Amino acid sequence: MSENIDIPPNGSFSFAGRTALITGGGRGVGEAIAREIHAGGGKVAVSDVDIAVAETVARSLDNDGQTAIAIALDVRSKSDFLAARDNITQIWGKVDIIINNAGFAKRTPTQDISPEEFDEIVAINMRSVFLSCQIFSDHMKANGYGRIVNITSLAGQNGGTVASPHYAASKAGAIMLSKYFARYLAGSGVTVNAIAPGPIDTAKARLSPEQIARVEGEVPAGRFMKVEEIAAAAALLASDRGGFFVGATLDMNGGLYLR
Repeated sequence: MSENIDIPPNGSFSFAGRTALITGGGRGVGEAIAREIHAGGGKVAVSDVDIAVAETVARSLDNDGQTAIAIALDVRSKSDFLAARDNITQIWGKVDIIINNAGFAKRTPTQDISPEEFDEIVAINMRSVFLSCQIFSDHMKANGYGRIVNITSLAGQNGGTVASPHYAASKAGAIMLSKYFARYLAGSGVTVNAIAPGPIDTAKARLSPEQIARVEGEVPAGRFMKVEEIAAAAALLASDRGGFFVGATLDMNGGLYLR
């Protein structure tokens, strides 16, 4: 199927006066979301465990650092989240939006997964969501406003067809944490929601032409999703107009999983 899909320009939602922290913002989906929110007038803190890629994205948005900054953040570390909160608050006064996008996958054969590897995947993909929501909850409640968007995965809904068990389980846990914190924060002006993407075009670099063709043949929509499409969905959930989404998981899988 043709990849000539028209994507509306960035900035379809207004984020004037809002500040956002995007984890894993140095590339791929996180970068696309950072660009979307910044284009809508928001200030963005681009965080990544690799500070160099975060700095490249932040400088491309605003070389003067007035509306875009880079932050080194290892999502496994509670102290890194606390430091990020304090840093952004010192610079811009508040944190309105959190996009928990950072994630990691390994395709280790099931019988070869060690306890240490299992714990590492869970720490990056699931515990990080807990830490982020826990740390920013009181801050957002005190301000009477907040949007938390957790990027999960189709694998967390259907167990995955090629995903490893620890990846699928960690993403399923992130979806449940989204529901828990959505209820915990309901009525405070703070919403928590998730997005569960299917095949994303950034994955093509790791696949053979035969694998790409197989995936496109399996997806009813006939193609991979573009990162800009996830960014648009994240922008909706993160915007003022997304206030009635509470504990939702948006399916973005091209028809692979219907419920």
